[in-house]
Amino acid sequence: MLAGLQILIFLLAAVAFVAFIALRSGVALPVLLVASGVLIAVAPGAPAFVLEPQFVLLLVLPPVIYISGVNMSWREFKFNLRPILLLAVGCVVFTTISVSLAMKWLLGWPLAAGFVLGAIVSPPDAVAPLAIARRMQLPRRILVILEGEGLANDATALVLYRFAVAAVSVGSFSLAQAGGTFVAIIIGEIMWGLVVGWTILRLRRFMRDPRIEITLSLITPYLAYWPPEHLGGSGVIATIATGLYISWNGPRLISAATRLQGVFFWDFFLFLIEGLVFLFTGLQAQTLIERIRDHSLYELAMSAAIVSLVVIVARFVWTFPIIYLPRWLIPPLARRDPSPPWQWAFILSFTGVRGIVSLAAALAIPLATARGEPFPYRDAIFFLTFCVVMATLVFQGSLLPWIIRKLGLARAGTEERLLDRSEELRVRHAAIEASSAKLASLGAEIDVPEEAMLALRGQQDYFSSRVRMKCDIKEERRELVELHDEIELQLITEERVLINDMLREGKLKDEARRRIERELDLREADVLNRRAERLW
Repeated sequence: MLAGLQILIFLLAAVAFVAFIALRSGVALPVLLVASGVLIAVAPGAPAFVLEPQFVLLLVLPPVIYISGVNMSWREFKFNLRPILLLAVGCVVFTTISVSLAMKWLLGWPLAAGFVLGAIVSPPDAVAPLAIARRMQLPRRILVILEGEGLANDATALVLYRFAVAAVSVGSFSLAQAGGTFVAIIIGEIMWGLVVGWTILRLRRFMRDPRIEITLSLITPYLAYWPPEHLGGSGVIATIATGLYISWNGPRLISAATRLQGVFFWDFFLFLIEGLVFLFTGLQAQTLIERIRDHSLYELAMSAAIVSLVVIVARFVWTFPIIYLPRWLIPPLARRDPSPPWQWAFILSFTGVRGIVSLAAALAIPLATARGEPFPYRDAIFFLTFCVVMATLVFQGSLLPWIIRKLGLARAGTEERLLDRSEELRVRHAAIEASSAKLASLGAEIDVPEEAMLALRGQQDYFSSRVRMKCDIKEERRELVELHDEIELQLITEERVLINDMLREGKLKDEARRRIERELDLREADVLNRRAERLW
């Protein structure tokens, strides 16, 4: 127990150190974490790190999917539902079939074993490419499609994986029965996810305590995921439905204090989860070496090259036709949603990075079939999955920033974001005007002391002036805005020095100091957030 805790602390320290290196070097954090994991695993005297599949599928995957659903805009998800489903379902099925046929025709594998491998390596991981895509400021629609695909593709792949493993174990497979079961899983999980979302939101509204609400938010993904997974589904679709439901209805039912604290909690929680997951991916190198000692390295290398190439090429072969062919065949669709430039199709095709879900599925393959025989190609499937994860994550993940720049897509979403920002500021201005009108009507209806009215009007004027200043951020005013923020940061610093001095002199109690410090922290965070927005 103590040794396990010491290892966990060491890994957390490794995540923090590698994250610092990634921040300073500009290299994608997932790539560095995986590489660091490999180096740790092959270091002399390093203990064996065995990744438990249930740890990923039951503990890690639910919160990652849930918070992605919560952060996803339901309106944008619905508008892009067609390309999302074509990638999350169509491309996963196409990749699974392509890999299984390639393994049969080129390497002589049984079709069922190839189908298991195909189902495992078919779902792309959204974490690494999305982090790079956001940093490179790709157009918003590309980000929405990638995020939406990352939400749903794991569900498709895990259901296909279970069908494939069952077919190998039992020795038979019914396409009609599998199709009916797949539809039933989708409908049942969507209904369960909506029930969980509705119940949790009402429960959180009743509790009205940020600590309790955040605790409930932490157990929500597991409540949505575990029951369907236990009953033979994937649990992913139910978790997506819960996240999207809370995303759409949460603003009306979740308190401001909970939202403020919840954002920081979930950001930190996901940072730890994703950091450990990518580090554990690299740490499986030692387990991999032990499993392939009795296999021909030449055959394994050839198989790895073939599978990796098929996985990468299959996404290109699928993506370009499904983007352009429907618009050529259906003119109303082309008029309603014109064809994007080819660079968009290329970058969507190139972001097919595989991740930890594939590795966990490979590790979860049973040791024996239902007939008591060893599961065919089990070690080879794990080796090839690890190679595909490494090839796509390191090769594609490392090249992605360079590809984005070469395609001319770097900062392509800057103008789009500036327009969104202008719209946001107009709405803010309208909201302040509405509140000012409400203040005037309240002053006429009830007897408000003049001092209170003056304070409220001064507060409204302050917020109104800030919004007007933001609305007028043109090049000639940018220096003024930056000077305003710099002075405000200096004023906040001066206030911090004063309250800390008064605390040491015994003129201020700790409890009061914490309240003042929290207000200063919120003001400083607001200024830093405005600075980050101007970097667009």
